[in-house]
Amino acid sequence: MYEAALPQLLGMLGEFTPQVEALPPDAALLDLRGARRYFGRSAVELAPLIRVRALALYGVECAIGAGPGPMLARMAARGAAPGVTRAVPEGPDGVREFLAGRPVGDLPGIGRATARTLCEYGLDSLGKVAAAPLSTLQRLVGARAGRELREKARGVDRTRVVPNSAARSLAVERPFPRDELDPFRHRRALLSGAEELGVRMRAEGQVCRALTLTVRYADRSTTVRTRTLPEPTAHSTALTTAAYRAYEALGLQRARVRAVALRAEGLGPAEQAAHQLTFDPADEKARRIEEVADRAREKFGPGTIVPGTLAA
Repeated sequence: MYEAALPQLLGMLGEFTPQVEALPPDAALLDLRGARRYFGRSAVELAPLIRVRALALYGVECAIGAGPGPMLARMAARGAAPGVTRAVPEGPDGVREFLAGRPVGDLPGIGRATARTLCEYGLDSLGKVAAAPLSTLQRLVGARAGRELREKARGVDRTRVVPNSAARSLAVERPFPRDELDPFRHRRALLSGAEELGVRMRAEGQVCRALTLTVRYADRSTTVRTRTLPEPTAHSTALTTAAYRAYEALGLQRARVRAVALRAEGLGPAEQAAHQLTFDPADEKARRIEEVADRAREKFGPGTIVPGTLAA
C-alpha cells in the first residue's frame, strides 16, 4: 500500500547500492554484495538502517527479506511482517531447510494451475519437488519448466537484480482511521481516489490504459486486482466505474479493510489517445462539466468542486 512512495524509496535505496530493481507496486530488490564490502556490514545488519530511514523519511514500515539470491529474498520477505527482517539461513543446508516444508505455491513463477497439478500427484511441498525425479516433473509441467522447477526447489536461483526505475504510473491510497466494515465507506474511498487520479492525469495531459485496485485488510494481507480499460482515459467517471467493478468482483462480505489504493498504469499522452464517440448526451455532458470543474480547481484549489457523496 506504499506504492505512492515507491519512487522516493528507490532514491533512498540507491544510497546503499546502485543495484536496485523496482517491483511495482510497492517492492524492490537490492544487490548488496558491493554495499557489504563498502559498509563492512552484512545484509541483515544493513536492513535496520534501511528500515529506519524509510520510516523516518517517508513513514513507510518495511518488511525485509534477505537471501543469497533474488528468489530466496522475495520468499523470505513474504513471511516477514512490517518492521521485521527475515533471513534465509546461510549455506546449502540452511537453504534446503528453509525451502523443504514450504508449499509449492510459494515458489515465484508457480501459478495456481501448476501448483494444483503438482499437488494432485502428491508434490505439495518444495522438499518433495526437489526429491522427485526430473523425468516426472518434466512429464507433469513440460521439459523446460520441469528443469527450472527442480532447480528452484533445490535453491538454485539464476535470476539477477536488474537495475531499473519504477514503472510510469500514478497512485493514490485511502487509509481508514480504523478497520472499516462498511461497503459504502469502501466505495466512497474508491470514488475519492478515482477522482484524484483523474484530476492529476488531466492536469498532466495523461491517460491510463489500466487501473489496479489494492485492498489491505486488518490482518495485513492484501488483494490486488487489475482491470484493463476499454480505452485509454483520464475521465473520472470511467475510472470510478472500473474501480467499483474491481471492488465488486472481490465479493467481500464483512471484510475488515484497513486501506484501499488505486494505481493508474500504462500512462501515455492524452493527445495520442483515441476516444470512441458516442451518441450518449449524458457522457458528453459529464465531460464538459469535468472540464469546467478542472478549471475551477486550478483557479481556486483542489477542494473547490467535489462529488456530492464526498462533500457530505
